[in-house]
Amino acid sequence: MEKIEEQFANLHIVKCSSGTKEPTYLLGIDISKTVQAGMENLVAVLCSNGSIRIYDKERLNVLREFSGYPGLLNGVRFANSCDSVYSACTDGTVKCWDARVAREKPVQLFKGYPSNIFISFDINCNDHIICAGTEKVDDDALLVFWDARMNSQDLSTTKDPLGAYSETHSDDVTQVRFHPSNPNMVVSGSSDGLVNVFDINVDNEEDALVTTCNSISSVSCIGWSGNGYKQIYCMTHDEGFYWWDLNHLDTDEPVTRLNIQDVREAVNMKEDSLDYLIGGLYQEKTDTLHVIGGTNTGRIHLINCSTSGLTHVTSLQGGHAATVRSFCWNVQDDSLLTGGEDAQLLLWKPGAIEKTFTKKESMKIASSVHQRVRVHSNDSYKRRKKQ
Repeated sequence: MEKIEEQFANLHIVKCSSGTKEPTYLLGIDISKTVQAGMENLVAVLCSNGSIRIYDKERLNVLREFSGYPGLLNGVRFANSCDSVYSACTDGTVKCWDARVAREKPVQLFKGYPSNIFISFDINCNDHIICAGTEKVDDDALLVFWDARMNSQDLSTTKDPLGAYSETHSDDVTQVRFHPSNPNMVVSGSSDGLVNVFDINVDNEEDALVTTCNSISSVSCIGWSGNGYKQIYCMTHDEGFYWWDLNHLDTDEPVTRLNIQDVREAVNMKEDSLDYLIGGLYQEKTDTLHVIGGTNTGRIHLINCSTSGLTHVTSLQGGHAATVRSFCWNVQDDSLLTGGEDAQLLLWKPGAIEKTFTKKESMKIASSVHQRVRVHSNDSYKRRKKQ
């Protein structure tokens, strides 16, 4: 079996997305999980103008675009069993569209409570439950839940919440991730630095809380890893990395596998540099976890995670000309999609003939967008250097 390191090192660009009327940062990517004969694979991309673009995966043509106007969309996720695409919206809803139909109006609308502003969400592995995290309003930072199933007896396209958790976070809920195979397990991350694991099959919030881990900094990314997905990894907005093992909750073994306050200082990049983290990549077949990071000039780094630390493995270059914001690894064909601040969506495939194209420069974007996209902070790095 080829390891992810070998697959990654063998990647070459085969396609670059065609230009759009309004160039935007590409902040999130997901690939449709359903494979139908004669039907193209779809890619959904979250853009910094608050919309979602649907692409044909092989040609990277824009097929259609969905908007949350007047709200801004946050996050993008395909359902696991169909080509429905979901996104959370600052207007207090989670919206669902049929990605194969160019219809502006969502096919389902999940309404929150008054004053909710949703900035994160996920749908569980059996497509039954949606959970969304809110910005803190007054003293409330909520996790709100809905039943995502379509009911043949109830043809209404608008749904009210099943309920909410309100006691476990004290600031914006920036990340929500359901377990890949257990529909009742969900992990949330917040600007308060807490990473909470819940079993939503339990009746009340206090009893549903399985454990709380602390990253001591605002959470930018969380995910599941390890055998049976019993481990959780977390990245922070100041480029920290944390890794916990839930198998050790009821033992004397330490729960923390790795605790790195600033990855930029901890990883030996030799002649290269590491400016930020993008996300995590867990390979189930080999039980290996990697971190994807990058440079402000568009290079992409693959970094191996072990209990002894983080090790740079290999890099991709020649594609992006600016900060890379998002990626999505496709296990079906070992291909990689990447998107960034140069407005380009790139498709990388193993062993392919390198496609040449002109690099685009980084874009200047409106200040309103700066307020909502992730800013990689150098402050803590500089501060520690001075000490």
